[in-house]
Amino acid sequence: MTLSRRRSEPAMLRRKRLRGAARNVMFLSPWLIGFSVFFVYPLVSTVYFSFMKYDGFTTPTFTGLKNWKYVLTEYPPFWQGLGNTVWLVLVMVSLRVVFGLGIGMLVTKIKIGTGFFRAAFYLPYLAPPVAATMAFAFLLNPGTGPVNHLLGEIGLPQPGWFTDPTWSKPALTMLGLWGIGDLMVIFMAALLDVPRDQYEAAQLDGAGAWNRFRYITFPNITPIILFAIVTGVIQTMQYYTQAIVAGKVASGKIGGAGEAFEPGYPHGSTWTLPQLIYNLGFQRFDTGSACVVAVILFAMAMAFTSLLLRRRSGFMRED
Repeated sequence: MTLSRRRSEPAMLRRKRLRGAARNVMFLSPWLIGFSVFFVYPLVSTVYFSFMKYDGFTTPTFTGLKNWKYVLTEYPPFWQGLGNTVWLVLVMVSLRVVFGLGIGMLVTKIKIGTGFFRAAFYLPYLAPPVAATMAFAFLLNPGTGPVNHLLGEIGLPQPGWFTDPTWSKPALTMLGLWGIGDLMVIFMAALLDVPRDQYEAAQLDGAGAWNRFRYITFPNITPIILFAIVTGVIQTMQYYTQAIVAGKVASGKIGGAGEAFEPGYPHGSTWTLPQLIYNLGFQRFDTGSACVVAVILFAMAMAFTSLLLRRRSGFMRED
């Protein structure tokens, strides 16, 4: 009897573990279903179609690396769009983080009218991207815009902005800095959470403003800075609406029913990888090549994010 009980104990433990695993899977099932349907399936399908000749209507046929060869060697906008996307990631994200931190520090120091300035800096972020881009395109119009008129009045050069390949990306960066309210709020919350006693101790030791920022403010808000950089990189990798709307408005082809528009105006300077996906997949009906660009974009986003998250100390500050 004792021997049979000993033999039955492992079977009972296995059944208990299986019941526990089934219970855990049941509680995780909503997330597992959503993750599988909205991430795993689209990712696998995109990789699959990148090796297929597919126009969205006919049956896909396997073509091997033909789509990859076309995108990398025979589709000129790809490398220009890749360069523009990397430029926006490096320049726009860096300036937005610096500018957002600066505005956040400024607003936290203001003693009078704090609510007004917070609202004034945050409201532009609430503007719809299409409306904000159209307004910026009209303000920066080289012929009739008030910005160039003001620059001419004070004797400064008058750039072409969205009509000039040299100035189109800086103009988009200015648009991104105008809508800095999201980062301002995040940095304000982080700055207000820095222990005040550390500042008081530093002042008693004779530390100046720069040393207080370097040794107190910066170490305390490092996790928030890293968060802002990572989310900014991911968002800029998906940069689409502002660039294509600015190109349409600047080119004068705001759009009509059935009117075709080739993105990237002027001279491909506002091409981004998401625009290439749209151009290939929905204008040229070359779904296979569009999937190639999508896979490359996903790999780049993962590489940038992994590189940034390797510095885990920013999220795990020791007390």
